[in-house]
Amino acid sequence: MDSLTKIEDLGKPRVVIVGGGFAGLELARELRHAPVQVVLIDRQNYHAFQPLLYQVATAGLAADSIVSPFRKILDGQENFFFRMAEVQSVDTEQHLLETSIGMLRYDYLVLATGATSNFFGDAQMQKHAITLKSVADAIELRNTVLANFEQALQLGDMEQLNSLLDFVIVGGGPTGVEIAGALSELRTHVFPRDYREIDFKEMDIHLIQSGPDLLKGMSKEASQKSLEYLQQFGVQVWLNRRVKSYDGYTVTLNTGEKLITRTLIWAAGVTGSPISGLRPESLLPSNRYQVDEYNQVAGYDNIFAIGDIAAMLSEAYPDGHPMVAQPALQQGKLLAQNLTEHLAGRPRQPFRYDDKGGMATIGRNHAVADVKLFGREYHLGGLLAWIAWSIVHVLSLVSFRNRLAVFLNWSWSYFSYDKGLRSIIGGSRISQPLEQPHDDKAIT
Repeated sequence: MDSLTKIEDLGKPRVVIVGGGFAGLELARELRHAPVQVVLIDRQNYHAFQPLLYQVATAGLAADSIVSPFRKILDGQENFFFRMAEVQSVDTEQHLLETSIGMLRYDYLVLATGATSNFFGDAQMQKHAITLKSVADAIELRNTVLANFEQALQLGDMEQLNSLLDFVIVGGGPTGVEIAGALSELRTHVFPRDYREIDFKEMDIHLIQSGPDLLKGMSKEASQKSLEYLQQFGVQVWLNRRVKSYDGYTVTLNTGEKLITRTLIWAAGVTGSPISGLRPESLLPSNRYQVDEYNQVAGYDNIFAIGDIAAMLSEAYPDGHPMVAQPALQQGKLLAQNLTEHLAGRPRQPFRYDDKGGMATIGRNHAVADVKLFGREYHLGGLLAWIAWSIVHVLSLVSFRNRLAVFLNWSWSYFSYDKGLRSIIGGSRISQPLEQPHDDKAIT
């Protein structure tokens, strides 16, 4: 027995995986027949399907539709053990992981800790903005949106009213684009029925992108179509703008323009989530671990990093692979194969990213997709892309229960034009409106 963590010692090499996102979970599953003991450490006891967090945040799905407990997913995998804990540091000399429940010995350590929101050192922004990196974030955002309208019913002052009805989304990547589209659908089909006293012509949705294009990393065709769709849905898109400051009420852009909102959603960037104990030179300025083509952390023989936390630098990817699901899944799968081969004394295979393209949905019957098949790239838009996006996301969920729940919810919403999950359960960012000096330059 391991006296501090109470994990049975199987007498096999122990692979400890930190983080149960796409990369960590894929690795654990692929090691099911390997001659190793697999120990997964995560601060939550479930895997969350992050690409659909925005659906929870905008009342399209219940949280339990996109989460599944690790013990359920890996039920029956005899070499698998799970512990819910916070990882605090690693002792690379003694091969020990310090966690909130004690020390854990490892033979091979795999860091799959993912990424977190990057506020670029802006403490005020971090304090007031709402992020969307976890299920808790999604529920808080949903509660905040709904609580805004409940409070707006009590207001007569137009500036205060607009501060609650208007939303600012920072970041024009898939998360920002999809949230903007989902909010516009709520504004058109749902909120006017719930809040008949409110004139929803006063509800503005602003999407701010620092560069000239939306969906950076996707094709020019996808970027242009997404812009057209958002504008068609009434979203105000601000290109080549950066948010200079936000105090919880006034958004100031680098151009001097101002927006008034009580709800700013931050989707502008991410940074790696490293753990302490590894030598500083292994960590890049992006807070991602530098790894070789076998996902081995620079300077270590038995420590690996996969997914968003790993930066495998190459001519094709000078900053590392995109921080999305596909590289994470592929790295997790290959590392499982390579660990098995290594233990058998056989050569390992280097990682080669198979880029299958990208997708983003803007709203009902509107999506964009770059699909790479047989050496060619196809650019889809509109209904066909929306159907492809829906199918891919349903099939990518980790359990049949999740797939069925999401399919049924989406089918009901599509035919009824309704999103039924509009209960305020838990906390929100809403507070009593404060008296603010009127600013003639503020756009409300």
